[in-house]
Amino acid sequence: MEGALFPNRPVPPIPTNRPTKPLPNPSLKFTSTTLPLPPLPPQSPSPSSVPLDTLLQHLFHLSSPPITTATHRKLKPLHPPRYTNHNTNTQFPSFHISAQLDHKQVHHKKPTSLSAPQFEEFQPEDGDLQFLSRKGKIIFNSILEQPLSSLNAFFDSAKFELLEVDVDLISLLKALDISGNWERALLLFEWVFLNSSSQNEKLDNQVIEIMVRILGRESQHSFASKLFDVIPVEEYSLDVRAYTTILHAHSRTGKYGKAITLFEKMKESGVSPTLVTYNVMLDVYGKMGRSWNKILGLLDEMRGKELEFDEFTCSTVISACGREGLLDEAKEFLNGLKSQGYVPGTVTYNSLLQVFGKAGIYSEALSILKEMEDNNCPPDSVTYNELVSAYVKAGFYDEGAAVIDTMTRKGVMPNAVTYTTVINAYGRAGKEGKALRLFNQMKELGCVPNVCTYNAILGMLGKRSRSEDMIKIVCDMKLNGCAPNRITWNTMLAMCGDKGKEKYLNRILQEMKSCGFEPDRDTFNTLISAYGRCGSQIDAAKMSEEMIKAGFSPCVTTYNAFLNALARRGDFVAAESVILDMRNKGFKPNETSYSLMLHCYAKGGNVQGIEKIEKEIYDGHIYPSWMLLRTLVLANFKCRALTGMERAFLELRKNGYKPDLVLFNSMLSLFAKRNMYDRAQEMLHLIRETGLQPDLVTYNSLMDMYARGGECWKAEEVLKVLQKSGGKPDLVSYNTVIKGFCRQGLMQEAIRTLSEMMTRGIRPCIFTYNTFVAGYVGQGMFTEVDEVISYMIQNNCKPNELTYKTVVDGYCKARKYQEAMDFVSKTKGMDNSFDDSSVQRLTSRIREYMES
Repeated sequence: MEGALFPNRPVPPIPTNRPTKPLPNPSLKFTSTTLPLPPLPPQSPSPSSVPLDTLLQHLFHLSSPPITTATHRKLKPLHPPRYTNHNTNTQFPSFHISAQLDHKQVHHKKPTSLSAPQFEEFQPEDGDLQFLSRKGKIIFNSILEQPLSSLNAFFDSAKFELLEVDVDLISLLKALDISGNWERALLLFEWVFLNSSSQNEKLDNQVIEIMVRILGRESQHSFASKLFDVIPVEEYSLDVRAYTTILHAHSRTGKYGKAITLFEKMKESGVSPTLVTYNVMLDVYGKMGRSWNKILGLLDEMRGKELEFDEFTCSTVISACGREGLLDEAKEFLNGLKSQGYVPGTVTYNSLLQVFGKAGIYSEALSILKEMEDNNCPPDSVTYNELVSAYVKAGFYDEGAAVIDTMTRKGVMPNAVTYTTVINAYGRAGKEGKALRLFNQMKELGCVPNVCTYNAILGMLGKRSRSEDMIKIVCDMKLNGCAPNRITWNTMLAMCGDKGKEKYLNRILQEMKSCGFEPDRDTFNTLISAYGRCGSQIDAAKMSEEMIKAGFSPCVTTYNAFLNALARRGDFVAAESVILDMRNKGFKPNETSYSLMLHCYAKGGNVQGIEKIEKEIYDGHIYPSWMLLRTLVLANFKCRALTGMERAFLELRKNGYKPDLVLFNSMLSLFAKRNMYDRAQEMLHLIRETGLQPDLVTYNSLMDMYARGGECWKAEEVLKVLQKSGGKPDLVSYNTVIKGFCRQGLMQEAIRTLSEMMTRGIRPCIFTYNTFVAGYVGQGMFTEVDEVISYMIQNNCKPNELTYKTVVDGYCKARKYQEAMDFVSKTKGMDNSFDDSSVQRLTSRIREYMES
């Protein structure tokens, strides 16, 4: 049989009947003298939160900057501020810029991609800061000598020199910037703005512009955005570069509405946008979503000004299509430009690769790569990273990992993004072992993990509640000098999305804030999802309200967070209203939205709902991505809809996607339950053919198929094959084989299997004992039934109502009504949990048999 089941292992066929010459086997009974004592019940995981508490402490210490004792006056955003003679402290009680410089780790970084507006560096005519006056140099040196925490006190002491004496503030800010002290420049600017406002004076336009450029060049988008939440930009006459930098800061911090408003005011004031300004606004609309018509309008506006599109223009528009799932529009846009003579570069091609990679259409990604090679457009690490993403989105995890070797052969070194993409994919597929091995491999090859890599590992381990392993990863972050970011904290929030852990959510949020990480839209979406998974819909709704109050508008991810919670409950009516609300507000459900709806219908047993989405996919209204077709298979499996499951599986393979082991096991399991032997064998063959190995679920399904079909010896042989292959049978494995023997009346073989199970440290459960009860009842062996029940009670496994009902039914079917009555009476004295209501129910059942 093993040769038929597992063709790669040639062994003699297995008999379907009991061997003709069995080894001597003493009669086994349900007594402590012939059976080993059941293993002690496994201790349930302690509700103690020590590992999670320790993890949070490690993360907190790694995120926390040095403690300072400075107290800063803070500005409060005004809309807009009015210059009055009110006391400064009452006018600006809570602005966080100066405080954040002390409570947040700041990093000096220059923009490295086309996504950031590029401005020229300030270059003095000589390197000695000769443009500073004598007094300016004295103040400059004094500022450098002060720690950040003491600067405000120093500014207060030098107030006369800074405000009353002719000190060139522009030169002073420029000198601080050139010397690499942008933080001190920002604190000086904040102090001057605060004191100038209190005296009804406005800052010079150039002061505003130079501060904008300093923050833009240092990529300090958060500080820039917060600063111009306070400063009324419309009251100043700024140049286009300053406006563009502020727009970019708002875009990077998710304040799309502010960016759009400022852009319109800029044009109204007579400032003409440049190509860079338009590119930034294209990025704003692309990230905001639901804005394809707005993007087309901006492109027409650019053409009207005869601005020539550059690579950033093209890549931004294509990326916007990718976010909205507009695959055809992305290709049409690029083809239209190429027809006008535009030659795409690597950045543009990479954006197109990202669009199809995100959809998991690896075949299209490969054709784009070929076009690049044909056009002598050299692929870079980003190109290959997008190709890796396309593979893993289509379920080809190992093929994605193989791209790493291809890159090395072609002289393109894999970077942290490459490894992180594959690690993240393995984690999502439940292949933690492969993910961790790849993580170790990247470090051995000298590729330093970045914070995204660590976040992927932490997220993967968090889903499995492996807190102790997460502590090791956080310690590794510390060892490599990698500071956690907001996503790290969001990952911690996500791992608490289980019942009983909701108490941690608020605590993590507070500690996150204390480390200088203000919640962004992703944080709120994570909280909504986590509270929803905890079953706390009220808290999830509160987070939605808090998100809007914080200035973040809901997006598709927000709606998906609510759908996720509803899918767990199977509340498809509420989920349908969420989808309707999305569409009414102009949002287009994405593949995750539809996937969650399918899960919701499956959980609620609504086959018609599944078929409705199924039809939209097969009719071409919804793109048949790997995720959606995979979910269709699983949803149909949950509802035991064989036809729907088979079609979805065929469509998945027809589209060139690779099924994972979960899909194969689902198909095999349903075939097994329907006694479709040939189809189950076909699935087993496909598992091997695609390079996968059967797992415990596969073996258990095969055992169940043979046990159901009365081929108990084949079921046991599958159990042996599992053991020989190094696998560990579980309680389900043994229960299935025991069930097979009991159904055939081979009670001694069933007890032998039970004995082996307990010897291996697996404790029987109520299902195990009830299987024996049913087996003995079927053989009319009521004395042995009493022995089973006695053994159960002695070993702390109380019989349930099904146990007693099975025995009563057995007596009644044998027309032994008095024995049935005696059994019920006897049971009450033997089992303390057997109450009067149970006696009445069973007695009524006996009478119904007698009267029938």
